[in-house]
Amino acid sequence: MPRVPSKLPQHIAIIMDGNGRWARLHDLPRSKGHEKGGEAVHRVIQMCLERGIPWLTLYAFSTENWGRSAAEVRGLMNMLYRFLKQSRSILTEKDVRLRAIGELDMLPEKNRRLLQEYTEGSASHKALNLTLALSYGSRQEITSAARRLAARVQAGELEPNDITPQLLSDSLYTVGMPDPDLLIRTSGELRLSNYLLWQVSYAELWVTDVLWPDFSEADFDEALADYAARHRRYGKH
Repeated sequence: MPRVPSKLPQHIAIIMDGNGRWARLHDLPRSKGHEKGGEAVHRVIQMCLERGIPWLTLYAFSTENWGRSAAEVRGLMNMLYRFLKQSRSILTEKDVRLRAIGELDMLPEKNRRLLQEYTEGSASHKALNLTLALSYGSRQEITSAARRLAARVQAGELEPNDITPQLLSDSLYTVGMPDPDLLIRTSGELRLSNYLLWQVSYAELWVTDVLWPDFSEADFDEALADYAARHRRYGKH
């Protein structure tokens, strides 16, 4: 059993970057990099369960990813379907609840159907809240929330002055979820990539050069130890 720091994040968000570079380094097709990345997903889920971290949100597919080649997108969607099919019984046994956020209507029908079955079927699970950000873009999310609030103002349900940060937050895909305490990004890139821009306003950031398929228990524990050593002031001191 790993040694767990006394101060743990309650919600970890991860930008899983580096599958393609991992494949190039190993002279393999990109699809193999994505497969190895899927194995890393299972590892980090298990790490959260073992350490008692209740919320994990993974950036699995961005709205920008639709601009990749048709073959790669098709392969990623098929891989997502297989992941959900193969993981459902394992994660159900581990009491993992699944959510999905993003423009889910853009996903293939079979993926949407399986996601709905899994999210509804796992709604009572409590050991870990696993959220997959799929066809997700934070600017699009905030824009959609603003449009919905504007429509309510137009309909006379709200006054403009009634719109507060909390009301906007409650209009996002992540309503009912706590904001992330820790954002991990692999592969060394120093950017947020349109991921949870509103929600990570006060998250601690931790970046590693390790490519996602190689992300290990030691890397995860290093991120937790770094988080535990920080003093979170929220601008108050």
